[in-house]
Amino acid sequence: MHLHAIIPAGGAGTRLWPLSTAKTPKFLLDLLGSGSSMLQDTVRRLAPISQGITVVTGQGHVKAVSEQLISEGGLGADVSVDIVAEPTPRDSMAAIGLATAIIHQRHGDCIVGSFAADHVIGDEALFHECVLTACEVASRGFLTTIGIEPTHAATGFGYIQGSDPLDIPFGAVRNVAGDPVDMPAYHVANFKEKPDETLAASYLAQGGYWWNAGMFIVRSGVLLNALKQHHPDLATGLEKIAASWDTQARDEVMGKHWPELTKIAIDHALAEPMATAGLVATVAAPKSLAWDDVGDYEALIRLRTGSGNEREDGSDAKVFLQDSAGATVLANGLSSVAVLGIPDALVAYHNGQLLVTTRSHAQDVKDAGSYFA
Repeated sequence: MHLHAIIPAGGAGTRLWPLSTAKTPKFLLDLLGSGSSMLQDTVRRLAPISQGITVVTGQGHVKAVSEQLISEGGLGADVSVDIVAEPTPRDSMAAIGLATAIIHQRHGDCIVGSFAADHVIGDEALFHECVLTACEVASRGFLTTIGIEPTHAATGFGYIQGSDPLDIPFGAVRNVAGDPVDMPAYHVANFKEKPDETLAASYLAQGGYWWNAGMFIVRSGVLLNALKQHHPDLATGLEKIAASWDTQARDEVMGKHWPELTKIAIDHALAEPMATAGLVATVAAPKSLAWDDVGDYEALIRLRTGSGNEREDGSDAKVFLQDSAGATVLANGLSSVAVLGIPDALVAYHNGQLLVTTRSHAQDVKDAGSYFA
């Protein structure tokens, strides 16, 4: 069964304000200096293992997404990309559910996979092997996740608790080159909310826990049937919208039913109840996958510099640092920046908006981003 990739591209990335805002969210930006946006990197990464890619984004971002992926100067004909526009945000279940319903309407029962638009993967060949293994597991009727082997007791991620291993015959999964893949997969016992540091440390000590990276791979029919069981009203609304999608009635039906859809994340809508029923599995990705959600400035600094301690100005400003070890300045648009006597300072400037803080407050930047949204 061929994979149809879904990329929900929403959110304002408030923890990276002012670089990322509601008008220019982080998935549209080249935050790592690669020469392409995070969304473009995600599409290129998925293209070799996908039959088609559907990007679900807000109405206000359709033009920018189209320019990056479809229009001349974008990815062009390298990969087939479809864009689904949400009139308003209704959380991840509505976004993923609508894309799945449209794909199911067009192609019948097939494998769909949801992948964030703004995450970083270091080893793309290993990523392909993880996803292809997840497709094999999903073909058996499981809602399948990709769990990330923890590198530290992180408190900013949810966790997946595994149980019994799944038997995947050697040779059942082959990579892009056609070689057999041996990637472990497990039944999921439970999903854990973001823990405190003590609880996170206990997860690492026990073993059998993985970070929840928010990737879900499943047969379209399994997802839609589960949605009918757990959220019938949401399922009915999505089914009506999908049935009209390739007709002239699309806008009318969308306008009528979209505002009424239940606003809920796929984790709570399906992953948790299906895990209770024994219908969720996870593919255990090793640390060498080098996954990162670029969730705050500390992560961005680490990815840009290769460590958490090196200076990285990453800007066209002339920067003067004195008695400010570990300071970071990201200030495109300013001519000069001086930081005096503030170790681990963080200065970020974009389009007339300025952030001055320290790296220890990286998680609190979201408060400023929400205030100015």
